[in-house]
Amino acid sequence: MTYPRDLWEDTALENTAYPFQLFQNRCLAARAGHCILYLHWHEHFELLVMKRGSAVFHIDSRPYAAAEGDVLIIPGGSLHVGYSLAEGDVHYDCIVVNASLFNDWLHDPIHIQYVAPYLEGRLRFPVKISCFEEGHPAHLAHLEEIIRELSSKPPAYQLTVKSRLHLFLTLLARENNPSMLEAEAHNAYFPNRERFKQLIRHIESNFSDKMTIEQAARQVSLNPYYFCKLFKRLTGRTFVEYVNICRVKEARRLLTETNESVTEIASRVGLDNPNYFTKLYKKYMGTTPTRERKS
Repeated sequence: MTYPRDLWEDTALENTAYPFQLFQNRCLAARAGHCILYLHWHEHFELLVMKRGSAVFHIDSRPYAAAEGDVLIIPGGSLHVGYSLAEGDVHYDCIVVNASLFNDWLHDPIHIQYVAPYLEGRLRFPVKISCFEEGHPAHLAHLEEIIRELSSKPPAYQLTVKSRLHLFLTLLARENNPSMLEAEAHNAYFPNRERFKQLIRHIESNFSDKMTIEQAARQVSLNPYYFCKLFKRLTGRTFVEYVNICRVKEARRLLTETNESVTEIASRVGLDNPNYFTKLYKKYMGTTPTRERKS
């Protein structure tokens, strides 16, 4: 998996007429607490299917534990990040879909009544669906068929995927009471979300900046105490931890893609003390920078 340089992910969808894509994520020998999905957002909605292992995904600051057979529905525009819950392999598949896939249904009154409100963000499905619960195995079967079609791409797979996706969404809409799921599309669970997006994009693009908690809090117009609480809810990490993780991940990229010295790389990511840099690198990556380069 590659590390996004910006918080906003410009997720490439292969075909504008059929805007969906399958991403199969395989994190081998993940350590407990290891980041398996970096914090980002995109305008598409996402269906995440857990295949192996266990993880916790923070979606607009709310944590959702997921194990094999669980499905997470991530609304478009939501900030999301994931961490392994235990040592071992973590496998999950993501079906990313743009709502424009169903534009040819916009004049269908039944679609407008049941499915369109969710695609437009006026209503929200439950984020987590456990497909081992009564009535839900059929949902997983639809998603598994979509994954098979997107993996093998037989002739006219686009039509099968589109049909299955619409059926999946229709079944969910049938099951959920709209009066209980009303959401404010622009506030979506998290205060100051847009300002947090800008802040974290800055962190992930300016590794050498030495921003204090007080400075970060001012950027989102919060006092430092409340800022720290919200940041931890959003990312699953403290502000300092998140900054250090960003720096270490950038350092890993530089170690593998450049010939710069360890000291030069430490300075580039804002860690001028090489000994402290090595300590942080080992903490988050499980090895030293020197060993990383040799491997």
